[in-house]
Amino acid sequence: MLQVDVKAAKRDQRGKGAARSLRRAGRTPAVLYGPQMEPQALSLDTHTFTKALFSVHRRNSVINLEVSDDGGEKIHHVVTREIQTDPILDQVLHADFYVISLDEPLVFQVPLRYRGKAKGVDMGGDLVTSLHKVSLKGKALDIPDDIEVDVSGLGPNSELTCGELSLPAGVELVQGKDEVCVAVAGGTE
Repeated sequence: MLQVDVKAAKRDQRGKGAARSLRRAGRTPAVLYGPQMEPQALSLDTHTFTKALFSVHRRNSVINLEVSDDGGEKIHHVVTREIQTDPILDQVLHADFYVISLDEPLVFQVPLRYRGKAKGVDMGGDLVTSLHKVSLKGKALDIPDDIEVDVSGLGPNSELTCGELSLPAGVELVQGKDEVCVAVAGGTE
């Protein structure tokens, strides 16, 4: 899984007025929370944070969030729960970060990348894609960015199920193994 480093500073002021002041100063307000901690209000450099978001666009990633305050710096491993953006200006308005443990298994949605041309399509069939993502459970750093599926072996009226996907070690499928990922409908042999 992809890892990105982001720096943040702890902030004391909260509320709508404080958030607007931060945005005018080129900072993005954020919140850090998790299962064994009190929520913390943070501020991030908007330009740097936006650049980091573009590097992980629509991909599962662990963010190494370095939070600095009066007592020093502490690194939290987090995932983004929500990114609020301005729909007109397309600017980041607020971010929510959730602290995770790198040693405990979590569930992630992982995209499927289909490659190749199915034999059944050459024989007049249609390729029907049923799933674009699968749910996998494992440690955050063991989860792949995507799963590549070769469809070139699919003949007429054949299908590929979730149970036939090749998964890395330490990762297990959460959804049903009999669920169809892709199939070739029709065609003649």
